Parts: sequence; C-alpha cells; structure tokens
Amino acid sequence: MSTTTDLQAGPETKTAPHADRPVTWTEADARGLYDLPLPELLFRAQTLHRQHFDPTEVETATLLSIKTGGCPEDCGYCSQSTHHKTGVKATKLMEVDSVLAEARKAREAGATRFCMGAAWRSPKGRDLDSVCRMIEGVRALGLETCVTLGMLAPDQVGRLGDAGLDYYNHNIDTSRAHYPRIATTRTMDDRLETLNLVRKGGIKLCSGGIVGMGETVDDRIAMLVILANLDPPPESVPLNMWNAIPGTPVMDRAEPATPIAFVRLVAVARLLMPASVVRLSAGRHAMSDEWQALCFLAGANSIFTGDTLLTTGNPQRAQDAALLATLGMRTAPGPVRSNAAFAGRGTPQDSEKLR
Repeated sequence: MSTTTDLQAGPETKTAPHADRPVTWTEADARGLYDLPLPELLFRAQTLHRQHFDPTEVETATLLSIKTGGCPEDCGYCSQSTHHKTGVKATKLMEVDSVLAEARKAREAGATRFCMGAAWRSPKGRDLDSVCRMIEGVRALGLETCVTLGMLAPDQVGRLGDAGLDYYNHNIDTSRAHYPRIATTRTMDDRLETLNLVRKGGIKLCSGGIVGMGETVDDRIAMLVILANLDPPPESVPLNMWNAIPGTPVMDRAEPATPIAFVRLVAVARLLMPASVVRLSAGRHAMSDEWQALCFLAGANSIFTGDTLLTTGNPQRAQDAALLATLGMRTAPGPVRSNAAFAGRGTPQDSEKLR
C-alpha cells in the first residue's frame, strides 16, 4: 500500500488546500443537518439544489452488466461474488457489438449516460482493450460513458482516459468503521486509492454507497462525509438501498432504511455536495411514488432507467415516465451539470445562510 493520500486522510486531519476553498465537513456538522426538523432540512436542501440545478429535471442513465458473476472479492452484499452461493452464474465479457446495440436501445429510450459494469477485482489487459472499444463506441453514439471495473492501476486509468471515458464508478459502500464487516478482500483505503488515481487521470468520479446493510445512521453520515471531503467531491453520487439477496452474508444483519431516514440522507448529500448529481440507484423499485417525490424534493436529480441494474430489479420506464409526468417534472435532454460558478463542496456556513 502506498502512503496515505489526501483522499485517504480522515475528516479530522484533512484541511482545505487553498484559503478560498471551503473548510472540511465534520461528522458532527453533518449529523446536525440530518437531525434538523424535516421541513427545515428539506427547505435547505431544495434551496441549495435550485442554486445549482433545474429542480424539475432528472438525469436518466442506463446500467448494463457487461461481465456478470465470478468476482473474487467477498463483498457481503453482492450476488456476483464467488464466495457466496447466490445462483448467479459467471459469464464472459460481452462482445463490443452487443454492448453497442444495448447502448443504442438506451439512447432511443431517452438515456443520456450509459454505464457498464464488470464483476472483476481489477481488469486484465486484454479485457481492457475491449472495454476501451466499448467506451469509444458509446461516446460515438452521443452518450456519456461510465464504467465500473474494480480497482485500477495508473496505466489502466490512462488507457480509459485515452478512450474518452467520462466517469468511473467506484463506490466506497459504507463508513470506514463499518467497512470491515462488509468486505475483507480489500480495504477502504484500496477504494480511495483507486478514486485518487482516477481523479489524477482527469476522469470524473461516480462514488456513493449502500444503505440497509446493518449499519447505523452515523455510519451512513460518515460515508457521506468521506465523499464530501474529497477535493473535489465526486461529480456523481449514487445512493443505493440494499436488495435482499439470499446467500449473501448481509442477509443475516440487513435492516432496510425507513423512507424518511433515506430522504434525510439524500438531503444531507445535497447539502454536503451541492454541485454533485445525486442518483437514486439500486432499490428504487421498492420505493413508492411519494417516497421518490420526497427524494427529488431533497435534491436527488438522477435515476437509472431500464428493467435491471446488474442483477437486481428496477422500475419499468413507463412507470418512471408516469411518475415524472404526475410531478410535473421531465427527463433532462442532456448531461446534467451544476450551473453555479463554484463546483466544489458546501460548508456548514452555507447551510446556516439558508435559514
């Protein structure tokens, strides 16, 4: 393991590198926001959301598993790990033409970003050749590109950047304290090192976590604080609700977040990372329309569309269209970006100004 990077430094040690940059968030700051009366919390989150984004627009992305199962990691939530008996069979990497055919379908259905996931600890050279061709082909279709391939080496980051990759997804999953209960084949620092390499390579970050795996509210908040204190924070922050998967260790301790608890988490993510796109990811099929509406009000502005997310369910596109129509909202016609001049993280002082 290399020496600790700025991304790996804990919130108690990391400081802003420039005098004009915001101060570091603390877990106490974030907990103070989380515990606000819900009307106040949503007011602050929606006010800041409107400063950065059109509150009536939702980004739509599609996620495709380009290589399923057979992963040597032991992540306790994952159906694709070889350590767990979940019934998911390992497949070979998809052919480039087949992936591009799926990307065309996604574009025709209105998606603006196409995400590709492979169940690897890290990609091999010959596989990366194919993935780079996929990235180039998807970009040629006019879609933003995102891949999640596991841990990366510096030369692999360079190859993905040369192929034109827009985003690299690498979730930190949970808090530093809770992480050893989730995975033992790699550490939180391993994940942060990959994020550091990707950022240095000029590729945007997509990183979030999963709730409902037996963690505490403080663990969820600590996860957001790690992300918010990256410099800059991830441009895309997916928030996932764990789906029950028989055969995985998390099944023994899973405890789903309540709707209000999840809405509070979305609002805190928006306040800590005002310029980031916050995505409702896995588990959205279990949310009512009212639950999703509250999440949008709290600052979520991206969803995955399509029938499945890797190996789990997702709402039908017609359901999403009907919900957005009911809410008077619409899908964004293109990539969503913050319209504010400063695209970094927020500060506790910013939140206080919203009172």
